[in-house]
Amino acid sequence: MGALKAELLLETAKSSIRAAEYCFLITLGEAGEPNARLVQPFEPEEDMTIWVGTWSKSRKVQEIQKDNRVTLAFHDREGTAYVALLGSAQIERDTNKKMKYWREDWIGFLPQGPEGDDYVLVKFIPFRIELMSFSQGILPQPYGLRPAVAVRSEDLWVVAE
Repeated sequence: MGALKAELLLETAKSSIRAAEYCFLITLGEAGEPNARLVQPFEPEEDMTIWVGTWSKSRKVQEIQKDNRVTLAFHDREGTAYVALLGSAQIERDTNKKMKYWREDWIGFLPQGPEGDDYVLVKFIPFRIELMSFSQGILPQPYGLRPAVAVRSEDLWVVAE
């Protein structure tokens, strides 16, 4: 397979994330137990920041406010790939951001819309990306037993050995 390049890992991760309409957002609960729930994220930004809209009184919001360590896990069925992102999250209440990251079909769940107090955003900033992609041949040796890994170093992503 040759040496992996961080740019290839990032582009493959972004492609797999875009292909997966939903992902699991995993937070840490009161006793440190992981809590996973299915969410519908927005596409990653250039720097891999990912936004997730949610109800302001949800358990995930409470958990993130107590411990901001979060994992997002995506499955790209078509590309036979998965991406796990480890990072930190913060709750964003800025109306302009909420307007930008809003889906009209959420109005049934959040009747006040993007300007309401019941809608907040989770801003997720990853520091580690783990992925495997059979369709892209990203399968570090031993074959399929461990993921390719990229880590953020300052503002750059580097391949972890």
